[in-house]
Amino acid sequence: MLNVAMWGKALTAMPKISREDWDGLDIVSRWLIATRIAVVVMTFTSAAFAGLLAAKAGEFHLGLWWLVTLGLCLAHATNNLVNDLTDHWKGVDKDNPFRTQYGPQTVEEGFLSVKQILVYAALTGLVALAAGLYLFLLRGEGVLWLLGAGAFFVLFYTFPLKYIGMGEPAVLLVWGPLMVGGGYFVITGSWSNEVAWASVAYALAPTAVLFGKHIDKLDADRKLGIRTLPVLLGEALARKCVLVMFVGQYLLIGALIAIGYFSPFLAVVLLALPSLRRVFEVYGKPRPSEAPEEFKGTWPLWFVGASFWYTRRFGGLFLLGLVADVVYTRF
Repeated sequence: MLNVAMWGKALTAMPKISREDWDGLDIVSRWLIATRIAVVVMTFTSAAFAGLLAAKAGEFHLGLWWLVTLGLCLAHATNNLVNDLTDHWKGVDKDNPFRTQYGPQTVEEGFLSVKQILVYAALTGLVALAAGLYLFLLRGEGVLWLLGAGAFFVLFYTFPLKYIGMGEPAVLLVWGPLMVGGGYFVITGSWSNEVAWASVAYALAPTAVLFGKHIDKLDADRKLGIRTLPVLLGEALARKCVLVMFVGQYLLIGALIAIGYFSPFLAVVLLALPSLRRVFEVYGKPRPSEAPEEFKGTWPLWFVGASFWYTRRFGGLFLLGLVADVVYTRF
Protein backbone atom coordinates (compact mmCIF):
# COMPACT_ATOMS: atom_id res chain seq x y z
CA MET A 1 0.00 0.00 0.00
CA LEU A 2 1.34 3.44 -0.94
CA ASN A 3 2.30 5.56 2.05
CA VAL A 4 1.83 9.08 0.68
CA ALA A 5 2.30 10.60 4.13
CA MET A 6 5.80 9.10 4.28
CA TRP A 7 6.57 10.57 0.86
CA GLY A 8 5.85 14.00 2.32
CA LYS A 9 8.02 13.34 5.37
CA ALA A 10 10.91 12.10 3.22
CA LEU A 11 10.73 15.21 1.03
CA THR A 12 11.04 17.58 3.99
CA ALA A 13 13.34 15.68 6.38
CA MET A 14 15.21 12.40 6.82
CA PRO A 15 12.74 10.26 8.80
CA LYS A 16 14.09 8.22 11.68
CA ILE A 17 12.64 4.76 11.20
CA SER A 18 13.11 1.25 12.56
CA ARG A 19 13.59 -1.95 10.60
CA GLU A 20 9.95 -2.79 11.31
CA ASP A 21 8.89 0.57 9.85
CA TRP A 22 11.06 -0.04 6.80
CA ASP A 23 9.59 -3.47 6.14
CA GLY A 24 6.11 -1.94 6.02
CA LEU A 25 6.99 0.77 3.49
CA ASP A 26 6.18 0.83 -0.22
CA ILE A 27 9.00 0.89 -2.79
CA VAL A 28 8.61 4.63 -3.46
CA SER A 29 8.99 5.49 0.23
CA ARG A 30 12.05 3.25 0.47
CA TRP A 31 13.68 4.90 -2.54
CA LEU A 32 12.92 8.39 -1.22
CA ILE A 33 14.47 7.58 2.16
CA ALA A 34 17.47 5.70 0.75
CA THR A 35 18.34 8.55 -1.63
CA ARG A 36 17.87 11.21 1.07
CA ILE A 37 15.46 13.02 -1.19
CA ALA A 38 15.05 15.92 1.26
CA VAL A 39 18.57 17.02 0.32
CA VAL A 40 17.95 16.43 -3.40
CA VAL A 41 15.40 19.25 -3.15
CA MET A 42 18.39 21.64 -3.27
CA THR A 43 19.27 20.20 -6.68
CA PHE A 44 15.71 20.76 -7.85
CA THR A 45 16.14 24.39 -6.79
CA SER A 46 19.30 24.65 -8.93
CA ALA A 47 17.35 23.29 -11.90
CA ALA A 48 14.55 25.77 -11.19
CA PHE A 49 17.08 28.61 -11.25
CA ALA A 50 18.44 27.40 -14.59
CA GLY A 51 14.92 27.34 -16.02
CA LEU A 52 14.01 30.78 -14.70
CA LEU A 53 17.23 32.31 -16.00
CA ALA A 54 16.51 30.75 -19.40
CA ALA A 55 13.02 32.27 -19.25
CA LYS A 56 14.59 35.62 -18.36
CA ALA A 57 16.58 35.35 -21.59
CA GLY A 58 13.39 34.49 -23.49
CA GLU A 59 14.64 30.99 -24.36
CA PHE A 60 12.82 28.67 -21.96
CA HIS A 61 11.86 25.23 -23.28
CA LEU A 62 9.70 23.12 -20.97
CA GLY A 63 10.75 19.75 -22.38
CA LEU A 64 14.47 20.51 -22.13
CA TRP A 65 14.04 21.91 -18.64
CA TRP A 66 12.19 18.80 -17.53
CA LEU A 67 14.97 16.53 -18.85
CA VAL A 68 17.64 18.68 -17.19
CA THR A 69 15.76 18.58 -13.88
CA LEU A 70 15.19 14.83 -14.06
CA GLY A 71 18.81 14.12 -14.91
CA LEU A 72 20.25 16.40 -12.21
CA CYS A 73 17.96 15.18 -9.42
CA LEU A 74 18.52 11.52 -10.23
CA ALA A 75 22.27 12.06 -10.50
CA HIS A 76 22.25 13.59 -7.01
CA ALA A 77 20.11 10.71 -5.73
CA THR A 78 22.60 8.26 -7.25
CA ASN A 79 25.46 10.08 -5.54
CA ASN A 80 23.75 9.73 -2.17
CA LEU A 81 23.31 5.99 -2.70
CA VAL A 82 26.95 5.60 -3.78
CA ASN A 83 28.00 7.71 -0.80
CA ASP A 84 26.28 5.40 1.69
CA LEU A 85 27.60 2.29 -0.03
CA THR A 86 31.17 3.60 -0.15
CA ASP A 87 31.08 4.65 3.51
CA HIS A 88 29.74 1.17 4.36
CA TRP A 89 32.54 -0.55 2.46
CA LYS A 90 35.19 1.69 4.02
CA GLY A 91 33.77 1.17 7.53
CA VAL A 92 33.11 4.89 8.01
CA ASP A 93 29.55 4.36 9.27
CA LYS A 94 30.26 1.23 11.33
CA ASP A 95 29.03 1.85 14.87
CA ASN A 96 28.76 5.51 13.88
CA PRO A 97 26.07 7.19 15.99
CA PHE A 98 26.33 10.45 14.06
CA ARG A 99 25.17 9.11 10.70
CA THR A 100 22.49 6.79 12.01
CA GLN A 101 21.04 9.30 14.47
CA TYR A 102 19.96 11.93 11.95
CA GLY A 103 18.65 9.48 9.35
CA PRO A 104 18.90 5.81 8.39
CA GLN A 105 22.02 4.58 6.64
CA THR A 106 20.05 1.91 4.83
CA VAL A 107 22.87 -0.46 3.92
CA GLU A 108 24.77 -0.08 7.22
CA GLU A 109 21.63 -0.76 9.24
CA GLY A 110 20.63 -3.73 7.10
CA PHE A 111 17.54 -2.17 5.56
CA LEU A 112 19.09 -2.81 2.15
CA SER A 113 21.68 -5.42 1.24
CA VAL A 114 24.73 -4.41 -0.79
CA LYS A 115 23.12 -6.04 -3.83
CA GLN A 116 19.89 -4.12 -3.32
CA ILE A 117 21.54 -0.72 -2.93
CA LEU A 118 23.63 -1.44 -6.02
CA VAL A 119 20.38 -2.10 -7.90
CA TYR A 120 18.90 1.15 -6.53
CA ALA A 121 22.02 3.08 -7.59
CA ALA A 122 22.25 1.41 -11.00
CA LEU A 123 18.60 2.00 -11.93
CA THR A 124 18.61 5.58 -10.63
CA GLY A 125 21.91 6.34 -12.34
CA LEU A 126 20.87 4.78 -15.63
CA VAL A 127 17.77 6.95 -15.87
CA ALA A 128 19.92 10.03 -15.13
CA LEU A 129 22.41 8.89 -17.77
CA ALA A 130 19.64 8.28 -20.31
CA ALA A 131 18.35 11.83 -19.79
CA GLY A 132 21.87 13.17 -20.26
CA LEU A 133 22.50 11.16 -23.42
CA TYR A 134 19.22 12.30 -24.95
CA LEU A 135 20.17 15.91 -24.22
CA PHE A 136 23.55 15.23 -25.84
CA LEU A 137 21.77 14.15 -29.02
CA LEU A 138 19.79 17.38 -28.95
CA ARG A 139 22.53 19.83 -27.94
CA GLY A 140 25.80 18.24 -28.99
CA GLU A 141 29.30 18.00 -27.55
CA GLY A 142 28.91 20.59 -24.80
CA VAL A 143 26.41 18.34 -23.02
CA LEU A 144 28.90 15.47 -23.18
CA TRP A 145 31.44 17.50 -21.23
CA LEU A 146 28.82 18.41 -18.64
CA LEU A 147 27.72 14.78 -18.43
CA GLY A 148 31.30 13.63 -17.91
CA ALA A 149 31.88 16.19 -15.17
CA GLY A 150 28.65 15.16 -13.44
CA ALA A 151 29.57 11.46 -13.60
CA PHE A 152 33.01 12.26 -12.14
CA PHE A 153 31.55 14.00 -9.11
CA VAL A 154 28.88 11.30 -8.59
CA LEU A 155 31.51 8.56 -8.52
CA PHE A 156 34.40 10.30 -6.78
CA TYR A 157 32.90 12.82 -4.35
CA THR A 158 32.76 10.36 -1.45
CA PHE A 159 36.27 9.09 -2.19
CA PRO A 160 38.74 10.61 -2.71
CA LEU A 161 37.47 14.23 -2.98
CA LYS A 162 35.87 14.35 0.49
CA TYR A 163 39.03 12.87 2.00
CA ILE A 164 41.36 15.56 0.66
CA GLY A 165 39.45 18.75 1.41
CA MET A 166 37.94 18.98 -2.07
CA GLY A 167 34.37 17.96 -1.23
CA GLU A 168 33.23 21.47 -0.36
CA PRO A 169 34.75 23.16 -3.46
CA ALA A 170 33.20 20.37 -5.55
CA VAL A 171 29.74 21.16 -4.17
CA LEU A 172 30.20 24.88 -4.94
CA LEU A 173 31.17 24.02 -8.52
CA VAL A 174 28.46 21.39 -9.01
CA TRP A 175 25.48 23.25 -7.54
CA GLY A 176 26.53 26.48 -9.24
CA PRO A 177 28.19 26.66 -12.66
CA LEU A 178 27.71 22.97 -13.45
CA MET A 179 24.02 22.63 -12.54
CA VAL A 180 22.68 26.14 -13.04
CA GLY A 181 25.13 27.35 -15.69
CA GLY A 182 25.16 23.98 -17.43
CA GLY A 183 21.39 23.65 -17.20
CA TYR A 184 21.02 27.11 -18.72
CA PHE A 185 23.40 26.09 -21.53
CA VAL A 186 21.41 22.93 -22.29
CA ILE A 187 18.09 24.80 -22.33
CA THR A 188 19.25 27.83 -24.34
CA GLY A 189 22.21 26.48 -26.29
CA SER A 190 24.52 29.24 -25.04
CA TRP A 191 26.78 29.98 -22.07
CA SER A 192 26.36 33.11 -19.92
CA ASN A 193 28.96 34.47 -17.51
CA GLU A 194 26.24 36.43 -15.69
CA VAL A 195 24.31 33.20 -15.17
CA ALA A 196 27.47 31.54 -13.87
CA TRP A 197 27.90 34.28 -11.24
CA ALA A 198 24.22 34.15 -10.36
CA SER A 199 24.61 30.39 -9.91
CA VAL A 200 27.40 30.94 -7.39
CA ALA A 201 25.06 33.18 -5.37
CA TYR A 202 22.80 30.15 -4.96
CA ALA A 203 25.51 27.46 -4.75
CA LEU A 204 27.00 29.08 -1.66
CA ALA A 205 23.89 27.80 0.16
CA PRO A 206 24.37 24.02 -0.34
CA THR A 207 28.11 24.54 0.21
CA ALA A 208 27.33 26.15 3.56
CA VAL A 209 25.00 23.27 4.43
CA LEU A 210 27.80 20.80 3.71
CA PHE A 211 30.23 22.88 5.75
CA GLY A 212 27.78 22.78 8.65
CA LYS A 213 27.45 19.02 8.42
CA HIS A 214 31.21 18.56 8.34
CA ILE A 215 31.69 20.90 11.30
CA ASP A 216 29.14 18.85 13.24
CA LYS A 217 31.06 15.64 12.54
CA LEU A 218 34.53 17.19 12.62
CA ASP A 219 35.84 15.04 15.47
CA ALA A 220 34.50 11.83 13.96
CA ASP A 221 35.97 12.67 10.53
CA ARG A 222 39.34 13.53 12.03
CA LYS A 223 39.53 10.17 13.80
CA LEU A 224 38.68 8.37 10.57
CA GLY A 225 41.26 10.28 8.53
CA ILE A 226 38.62 12.11 6.47
CA ARG A 227 40.19 15.52 5.85
CA THR A 228 37.20 17.69 5.02
CA LEU A 229 37.82 21.43 4.87
CA PRO A 230 36.47 21.96 8.42
CA VAL A 231 38.96 19.31 9.62
CA LEU A 232 41.79 21.12 7.82
CA LEU A 233 40.69 24.60 8.90
CA GLY A 234 39.52 23.83 12.43
CA GLU A 235 36.08 24.50 13.84
CA ALA A 236 36.48 28.23 14.59
CA LEU A 237 37.72 29.19 11.12
CA ALA A 238 35.24 26.86 9.43
CA ARG A 239 32.36 28.55 11.27
CA LYS A 240 33.57 31.94 10.03
CA CYS A 241 33.78 30.59 6.46
CA VAL A 242 30.09 29.65 6.57
CA LEU A 243 29.11 33.15 7.67
CA VAL A 244 31.25 34.65 4.89
CA MET A 245 29.41 32.43 2.40
CA PHE A 246 26.01 33.60 3.58
CA VAL A 247 27.06 37.26 3.41
CA GLY A 248 28.62 36.59 0.02
CA GLN A 249 25.22 35.64 -1.37
CA TYR A 250 23.89 39.13 -0.68
CA LEU A 251 26.99 40.77 -2.12
CA LEU A 252 26.80 38.77 -5.36
CA ILE A 253 23.10 39.47 -5.83
CA GLY A 254 23.71 43.15 -5.08
CA ALA A 255 26.49 43.26 -7.69
CA LEU A 256 24.25 41.62 -10.30
CA ILE A 257 21.54 44.20 -9.55
CA ALA A 258 24.13 46.99 -9.82
CA ILE A 259 25.29 45.89 -13.30
CA GLY A 260 21.69 45.56 -14.46
CA TYR A 261 21.52 41.81 -14.91
CA PHE A 262 19.00 41.46 -12.08
CA SER A 263 16.20 43.91 -11.49
CA PRO A 264 15.67 45.43 -8.01
CA PHE A 265 13.02 42.73 -7.42
CA LEU A 266 15.88 40.50 -6.26
CA ALA A 267 16.32 42.78 -3.25
CA VAL A 268 13.50 40.70 -1.74
CA VAL A 269 16.25 38.40 -0.39
CA LEU A 270 16.88 41.09 2.23
CA LEU A 271 13.78 39.74 3.99
CA ALA A 272 15.95 36.76 4.99
CA LEU A 273 18.23 38.97 7.11
CA PRO A 274 16.34 38.32 10.39
CA SER A 275 16.85 34.58 9.79
CA LEU A 276 20.52 35.21 9.02
CA ARG A 277 20.88 36.93 12.40
CA ARG A 278 19.77 33.71 14.10
CA VAL A 279 22.32 31.76 12.04
CA PHE A 280 25.04 34.19 13.16
CA GLU A 281 24.06 33.48 16.76
CA VAL A 282 24.42 29.73 16.20
CA TYR A 283 27.71 29.92 14.28
CA GLY A 284 29.15 32.53 16.60
CA LYS A 285 29.77 29.92 19.31
CA PRO A 286 31.33 26.43 19.41
CA ARG A 287 29.05 23.44 19.06
CA PRO A 288 27.43 22.45 22.40
CA SER A 289 28.83 19.32 24.00
CA GLU A 290 25.32 18.02 24.68
CA ALA A 291 21.99 18.45 22.94
CA PRO A 292 19.91 21.42 24.13
CA GLU A 293 16.52 20.21 25.31
CA GLU A 294 14.58 21.65 22.36
CA PHE A 295 17.00 20.13 19.83
CA LYS A 296 17.21 16.57 21.12
CA GLY A 297 15.04 15.38 18.25
CA THR A 298 17.61 16.48 15.66
CA TRP A 299 20.84 15.93 17.62
CA PRO A 300 23.72 15.40 16.72
CA LEU A 301 22.90 17.84 13.93
CA TRP A 302 23.56 21.39 15.03
CA PHE A 303 25.30 23.70 12.56
CA VAL A 304 23.93 21.87 9.52
CA GLY A 305 20.41 22.18 10.89
CA ALA A 306 20.78 25.96 11.16
CA SER A 307 22.26 26.15 7.65
CA PHE A 308 19.52 24.01 6.13
CA TRP A 309 16.79 25.99 7.89
CA TYR A 310 18.22 29.29 6.68
CA THR A 311 18.99 28.26 3.10
CA ARG A 312 15.40 27.12 2.58
CA ARG A 313 14.20 30.59 3.53
CA PHE A 314 16.81 32.45 1.54
CA GLY A 315 16.38 30.15 -1.46
CA GLY A 316 12.62 30.60 -1.43
CA LEU A 317 12.99 34.39 -1.46
CA PHE A 318 15.65 34.17 -4.18
CA LEU A 319 13.25 32.14 -6.32
CA LEU A 320 10.39 34.54 -5.60
CA GLY A 321 12.51 37.52 -6.62
CA LEU A 322 13.67 35.76 -9.76
CA VAL A 323 10.09 34.92 -10.77
CA ALA A 324 9.18 38.60 -10.35
CA ASP A 325 12.28 39.55 -12.35
CA VAL A 326 11.30 37.21 -15.20
CA VAL A 327 7.75 38.57 -15.30
CA TYR A 328 9.07 42.14 -15.27
CA THR A 329 11.69 41.43 -17.95
CA ARG A 330 9.53 39.44 -20.34
CA PHE A 331 6.15 41.11 -19.90
